Amino acid sequence: MKKILLLTFSIMGLSASAQQHMTPELLWKVGRVSALGITKDGKSIVYKVSTPNVAENKSDSKFYTIPVGGGAPTEVKEYKELLKDKYLSPDGKWQLTHKEIKVGKVNGSDFYPELDKSTAQVYDGLDYRHWDTWNDGTHNHVGYAPVDNKDGFVDIMPNEPYDSPQKPFGGEEDYTWSPDGKSIIYVAKKKAGTEYAISTNTDLYQYDLATKQTKNLTPNNPGYDTNPAFSPNGDLTWLQMKRDGYEADKNDIIVRHKGVDINLTAGWDGTADSFTWSADGKKVYFIAAVDGTKQLFEVNFPGLTKIAVKVTQITDGYFDVNSVVDFAGGKIIVERADMNHATEIYSFDPKKKVWTQLSKVNDKFYSGIKMSKTEKRYVTTTDGKKMLVWVILPPDFDAKKKYPTILYCQGGPQSALTQFYSYRWNFQVMAGQGYIVVAPNRRGMPGHGVEWNEAISKDWGGQVMDDYLSAIDDVAKEAYVDKTRLAAVGASYGGYSVFYLAGIHNNRFKTFISHCGVFNLQSMYGTTEEVFFNNWDAGGAYWEKDNAAAQKTYGKFNPINMVTKWNTPILIIQGGKDYRVPIGQGQEAFQAAQLQGIKSRFILFPDENHWVLKPQNALVWQNEFFKWLKETL
Repeated sequence: MKKILLLTFSIMGLSASAQQHMTPELLWKVGRVSALGITKDGKSIVYKVSTPNVAENKSDSKFYTIPVGGGAPTEVKEYKELLKDKYLSPDGKWQLTHKEIKVGKVNGSDFYPELDKSTAQVYDGLDYRHWDTWNDGTHNHVGYAPVDNKDGFVDIMPNEPYDSPQKPFGGEEDYTWSPDGKSIIYVAKKKAGTEYAISTNTDLYQYDLATKQTKNLTPNNPGYDTNPAFSPNGDLTWLQMKRDGYEADKNDIIVRHKGVDINLTAGWDGTADSFTWSADGKKVYFIAAVDGTKQLFEVNFPGLTKIAVKVTQITDGYFDVNSVVDFAGGKIIVERADMNHATEIYSFDPKKKVWTQLSKVNDKFYSGIKMSKTEKRYVTTTDGKKMLVWVILPPDFDAKKKYPTILYCQGGPQSALTQFYSYRWNFQVMAGQGYIVVAPNRRGMPGHGVEWNEAISKDWGGQVMDDYLSAIDDVAKEAYVDKTRLAAVGASYGGYSVFYLAGIHNNRFKTFISHCGVFNLQSMYGTTEEVFFNNWDAGGAYWEKDNAAAQKTYGKFNPINMVTKWNTPILIIQGGKDYRVPIGQGQEAFQAAQLQGIKSRFILFPDENHWVLKPQNALVWQNEFFKWLKETL
């Protein structure tokens, strides 16, 4: 192990000025930038830079300020006092926060205090585990405390077996003060056990500090209600999905104005990621996927007038706008990235359409990296649709040569494939090792209209598989693609795609890599935690014999039913703490491959979930990924 680490540090220490190709080791030298906000005086941006520390298997973080107009950064030790605290009550007396509170009895010792060494866990319903954590009876509860007595926490959800923020990914965006400071608005899914596991029905709740009463503000919407915020004029605004059980439904921006709920994006054929009000309260800025990128949009707010609502895309380019930080001097401060560059902070002038890069954390590093070339291609699908396909070419690409080529299968299944910069599925690294990457915006991705996005539900092994094959077949017509050296790789639904393609590819591919992929839809239904997802996407339970959609999913679209057609080497990777796609999925696939004599390898990360987050594990993942391709492609 020591020799491996020494080699890693040696490679990471190479001078970037040598114009190298990106490698897994170099990828873990990239500073990870996240903006925290604009200072109270409006003059500077505060941001954090996290840098992986491979030796310590963690990340080290530093904080900086930079002028809103650009300039040299200044490191700061104490940054919180520089920022406006939106969780401080308007009168400055109370701090809004959340804590984990023990509510339910789960552990053996909860029921039998005298048996304090018992490790038993007792459950009467589902939701017994979520994402990567077993339910131990504790829940996130919103509350507030006096500013001068942080220990005086007042739980506004006493004894409730519900969470706010929502688990596993909810945070401080799940609650806010009302403009007058007299109440707290928070998100919660007030369901427990099995009912919790089969529903997406979160609501917005209002807690009155004086009466200590809680009111449901969105009782009539059966789907997600999230991200509560107030306009400059005091109108409650939030994101809303309409259908219960459908986690990837169209996400709309709702404004409650004078008692009327106004859907600002109802007539727009897309789905919003996040939103921010303009300072004057006349428009809302939001981020959404469009045509293989994530861009900034604006929509006017007409109130109750007859003025038409109009959604306008205001940025465009081969990049992703990942968040709106704030506004300064008529400019919008955002985080931006692309397939060749990790996130940095930019300002955008919406009138002049001018970009200015503010943070330059990785500029020196990237100046020593030979960039891959990203091309946008449109492919005609088997049903006559136009499909966007990203093609990433290696640095120093020579069209007279032939290159091994990777089909990348995106997960989700309804997550956008845009100009994202991943620290695991990194196209720059793949191209840097000499591979062409083909990344299709196949059926089931936002950014191409609601109909395209919804087409994958209950059709996992249908048109989408034709989309994959249309993409790779089209690119493989190019003289520079070595058609004898094609691979297919992916994670989650992308891993399912790999398992499915292994049974139908008709010898197109020479090798496969599946990370945390769904292999057996029946056992997946029996062990995954968010059952609502399978109910919606599979069409129901596998035992519903009269349910045609479900029977098609668990029969025709189930990879386990096609393993006798497998004949290609396959690498299978699995996280031991992945409860979304549990470990048995990878085990079943590996066992099927091994017992049929197919070259295969199983890599288990016992302490990782659906992702690989620890630096040393991530480097093992990357090295094994490329070692497998070298062996089999």
